[in-house]
Amino acid sequence: MNKGFKKLFITAALATAFSAPAMAEEFIKIGLGAPITGGSAAFGKQLLMGAEAAAEAINAKGGVHGKKIKIIQGDDACEPKQAVAVANRFVDQEKVDAVVGHFCSSSTIPASEIYDEANILNVTPASTNPRVTERDLTTLIRVCGRDDQQGDVDAKFIHETLKAKKIAVINDKDTYGVGVANATRDAAKKLGIDVVLEDGVTRGERDYNALVTKIKAADVGAVFFGGLYAEGGLLVKQIRQQGLTIPFVSVDGIADPAFVTAAGGPQYAEGTYMSFLRDPRTDPASKTVVDKLKEKGSDSAGFTLYSYAAVEAIAAAMEANKDVKDGTKLADWIKNNEIETVLGKKGWDEKGDPKTNDFVVYIWDKEGNYVPIQ
Repeated sequence: MNKGFKKLFITAALATAFSAPAMAEEFIKIGLGAPITGGSAAFGKQLLMGAEAAAEAINAKGGVHGKKIKIIQGDDACEPKQAVAVANRFVDQEKVDAVVGHFCSSSTIPASEIYDEANILNVTPASTNPRVTERDLTTLIRVCGRDDQQGDVDAKFIHETLKAKKIAVINDKDTYGVGVANATRDAAKKLGIDVVLEDGVTRGERDYNALVTKIKAADVGAVFFGGLYAEGGLLVKQIRQQGLTIPFVSVDGIADPAFVTAAGGPQYAEGTYMSFLRDPRTDPASKTVVDKLKEKGSDSAGFTLYSYAAVEAIAAAMEANKDVKDGTKLADWIKNNEIETVLGKKGWDEKGDPKTNDFVVYIWDKEGNYVPIQ
């Protein structure tokens, strides 16, 4: 073998050796759109924890069609413009095969338009605004419930348990907060409850005392708040500091210990009522996952297991279909099949909404934990 040919042979052999592993490192790429930073970062942590735990478990069993799942983070900070930028990056640069997210409905709504146009399956674990699934998008699935379902539960609780005849309804001026507040207001009115005060707070504000004064003057039997934990915690704190002991009712936007921190501690958060999806940690289907997360020092509260289930649904749909990149076919498969998930067996309707209403009411206790009301 002459030197020139030998050199060429070695070069070709090395190229093959180095390219083979690269070819073998193919992944199923799932984008995670979530507030990794910003005022809702606690929820972003939940979504990331759940998605990565699910990917790890599925990969340990061989992945999807022999390929491992890789979670690609996209920080939307619960800001619509940033969510659009994340969506465009997922589609154009990362070339993701599916997306878990987003968290805030105000982020999911514009981002899902981009995924739908690119025919990418989009499964949101947490966005509850009815508009999310009311726009005839063919690639969108929701793991959680809807505001109108939650509003019915909240209004019934206020009417039958709290027996409040007059209420104040406050929102955080965001798509999610306004949506769930309006749903609860409408359901309350149907039950004969008088909504005597409607108002809003601005995210990031630190002084709600003027609003609390209005609530005092309205002489209401309960306050309902639609929004997230930062504003909800501060509002209940300032209500209590002004001496008001009336019931404070909120929603899944405060389903994180960060609510207690924002409220200034359990002394202010204790007794707050909250509607949220049934706690999947109590379901036998989730025990293995919950225990494994505990071993790692992680909690599985809030939307963690809903994010886990979103990845499970994506993986099941892909495993059942040869083409893992056809979002419409994958979404259709999910709508027409029941899937065993960490949340138990789940089924979806033709819009992509869960078939069951799993919202229940919780109360925050003196230890800073939320527990279901029996």
